[in-house]
Amino acid sequence: MKRLDASLLAGLPPFADIEIQDLNELLSQATSAHYVKGAHIFEQGGDAHSFFLLLDGHIRVVKVTPHGEQVIARYISSGELFGIAHAMGRDIYPANAVAAVDCVVLSWPDKIWDQTIQRYPSFATNTYAMIGARLQDAQDRIVEMATERVEQRVASVILKLANQTGKKTDEGILIDFPISRQDISEMTGTTLHTVSRLLSAWEQQGFVKSSRQKITVTQSSRLLMVASGENNE
Repeated sequence: MKRLDASLLAGLPPFADIEIQDLNELLSQATSAHYVKGAHIFEQGGDAHSFFLLLDGHIRVVKVTPHGEQVIARYISSGELFGIAHAMGRDIYPANAVAAVDCVVLSWPDKIWDQTIQRYPSFATNTYAMIGARLQDAQDRIVEMATERVEQRVASVILKLANQTGKKTDEGILIDFPISRQDISEMTGTTLHTVSRLLSAWEQQGFVKSSRQKITVTQSSRLLMVASGENNE
């Protein structure tokens, strides 16, 4: 991979307010890698040897329970840091990071984390703000699991993914990476059958269009009504 221009990182939230020459120094300590769809960037329980920035693609963060069940914790999009176990006081990775599509990733050795946040206060501020947002998102999901009906949870996840990765098409807003009904079921704590039933019903009503590993939101306002509980199935 050719040498990266530091200006490509300058607009990304983790690196806001860092001078170009400092970005070049950070890049000199990074390693770039390409991961094909389905490849593991790191595995749950492995030593947290590096922290990462996703330059291109989408990554699925998957937690495996003690009983071997998979739960999709979140998706990482281009421009986001991930694998920042050290920032959370951990020396192992708490989940698997799997390439949802072909990805380009930068990594830095975990041993430079402390000196990096000390030298670049804005990097520390932006990173910990991101961690706070992710923790809030996780708490919101726990509340949703406890208080919302399954159709609300499924609608909320689809809208969130469309907002995070959405690509405008003639049909609507396409979730811009392959996502299966099984993936949606793992994110919402419900069954594959239930997700399939809901998506089929919403497709008949014109809210979404779905096919194999593809979901397009065609009427976001109607789906938002489902997510908010204003539309009963």
